[in-house]
Amino acid sequence: MEYTRLGKSGLQVSRLSLGSWLTFGAQISDEVAEELMVYAYNKGVNFFDNAETYANGKSEITMGKILKKQNWTRDSYIVSSKVFFGAYDDPKPNQKGLSRKHIVEACEAALERLQVDYLDLYFAHRPDKEVPIEEVVWSMHNLIQQGKILYWGTSEWSAQEIMEAHMVAKENHLIGPIVEQPQYNMFVRRKVEVEFSQIYKTVGLGTTIWSPLASGVLTGKYNVGNEDATRLTNEKLEWLKEVALTEEHIAKTGKLIEVAKELDMTMPQLAIAWALKNDKVSTVILGASRLWQLEDTMQSIDKVDRLTPDIMERIETILDNKPQHPLY
Repeated sequence: MEYTRLGKSGLQVSRLSLGSWLTFGAQISDEVAEELMVYAYNKGVNFFDNAETYANGKSEITMGKILKKQNWTRDSYIVSSKVFFGAYDDPKPNQKGLSRKHIVEACEAALERLQVDYLDLYFAHRPDKEVPIEEVVWSMHNLIQQGKILYWGTSEWSAQEIMEAHMVAKENHLIGPIVEQPQYNMFVRRKVEVEFSQIYKTVGLGTTIWSPLASGVLTGKYNVGNEDATRLTNEKLEWLKEVALTEEHIAKTGKLIEVAKELDMTMPQLAIAWALKNDKVSTVILGASRLWQLEDTMQSIDKVDRLTPDIMERIETILDNKPQHPLY
């Protein structure tokens, strides 16, 4: 496993990590979840990603039980939670969002579910247009001062919103966010490659990217008609299906599969190795519902070198979606 510092912070994170969205406490049994976590940990993964809203808190409960059972030393792993959506199907007003009340109470609930004394990373899962950014930054800073979280970050925030948080932090001598968790894959590129290009330099932003396989499209399973029991058949994810599962994406994946075969790689390995080639990606969050899937994708880190400049150029030609930097 390879490790890198998360942005300008001193925290070292494994380049591959394990997430629990849609799987822990929902699609898979606790036994399978444990099998996945133990395998990842033994392969050097030190970051396990979670959120209050995943399976309405059940994902954190499952992960907490596994962490308790395995009794890994607390300094050997990083665990996160996220706050915004709440842990209920129909949350009451103060059970969601980024008010100080919800940020603090959601943190306490996550600590209890995960059975840990502190969170290494705490993400504001979305920006909250109804809450002053000052309230968010102060709330996160206070949780750090209390020892309940060590670092905080954002997820799916714009570059402008992230910089506003840093401005508030600087003006008030507070601790700002060190990391953003954006979607990033061969089909979703602009935010990571263009929008954040300046703030990597200015505030030292780290990234924990999600959906490296474009919700399964980049596994190639849709190219062989295997659509059963996938996340894109979930009614709640219809918005994701409309964006990810398109004829254009399936056609491009078909061409990428040929490249993967020539490199003696699986399609998932190619997609993840491609994401790892971007040095602005601190860690790629992997998801899996079966052990063999994780065994496959974990091998991608050993095959990044196969993506030579010529291969990357060939992939770029197939994708034909390189985001353009604005002219100043």
